[in-house]
Amino acid sequence: MATLIADKYEAFKAETNARWDQLKANEEELNRIFAEIYGMVGEVPIEVEDKYVSVARVFDTAEEIPESFKGNKYVLTKRDEIVSLISYAVGCMFGRYSLDVDGLVLADAGQTLDDYRAKMPDPERITFLPDADNILPITDDEYFSDDIVGRFVEFVRAAYGDETLEENLRFVSDALGGKGTPREVIRAYFLKEFFKDHCQTYKKRPIYWLFDSGKKNGFKALVYMHRYRPDLLARLRTDYVHEQQERYRTLIGHLREEREDAPQSRRAKIDKQLKKLEDQLRETQGFEERVRTLADQMIEIDLDDGVKVNYAKFQDVLAKIR
Repeated sequence: MATLIADKYEAFKAETNARWDQLKANEEELNRIFAEIYGMVGEVPIEVEDKYVSVARVFDTAEEIPESFKGNKYVLTKRDEIVSLISYAVGCMFGRYSLDVDGLVLADAGQTLDDYRAKMPDPERITFLPDADNILPITDDEYFSDDIVGRFVEFVRAAYGDETLEENLRFVSDALGGKGTPREVIRAYFLKEFFKDHCQTYKKRPIYWLFDSGKKNGFKALVYMHRYRPDLLARLRTDYVHEQQERYRTLIGHLREEREDAPQSRRAKIDKQLKKLEDQLRETQGFEERVRTLADQMIEIDLDDGVKVNYAKFQDVLAKIR
């Protein structure tokens, strides 16, 4: 049955805030009881300041948070909850989580889709199947069949139903903020903000690694470190980077042909598009060389070494952790 994310959010907010109200009331009641026991009524404060209540409180926007909550690290916003939902969705895309079972699914080194299927209650009827090759491309348009935005749309469809898909995507994009259609806003979030939020959530020890060609957004892709295998970079290079470069060359060729017969009013826009694509192509060429150097080494990783040690092995092609 189709479900609205908005309804789920409102139910979560109501439950969370009721818990906050109850905890504050309990703490103030304890303060009152102890003040009476020790004969200190009127001498010690009974009321607990909002910023010291140590459970979550949800507000729709940051602007709604009262001054009395400033400094309370448990305060959440609608955007925070949507970012958590997106993080969970990415986990499902990689097989770390599943819509069919609770808890972690793939969390051991080098696991595959076969390992995932083996943990499902019905391997023939899986609600949302993870990505097969552990590579989720993030580009500024939908160039790949396993494009991360497309995969997120399919996750929302699988989790909440087809009938409410567009309304749910709108709710997600409104919470994230930004201009454009819901899919454009969600794409911009993956391109510019997802990895930063992920690093903050995991205290600068990301488990989803961002391969990043540079500031021109020529090519980006997420991989899940627990499913890493030594041939991953070779597959990234041949199946994704090379394919993206060919797309850029094709698009550049088409635009150059169009420009020859285009009116002057159209040429300025074509020139802008050409420059962007040419910059992205150049960026991916340098990136491809760096990836090739590392791919030829067939680098092994050991999860016991931790994120910091393993991430450093690929620092020439991965996004900076901030």
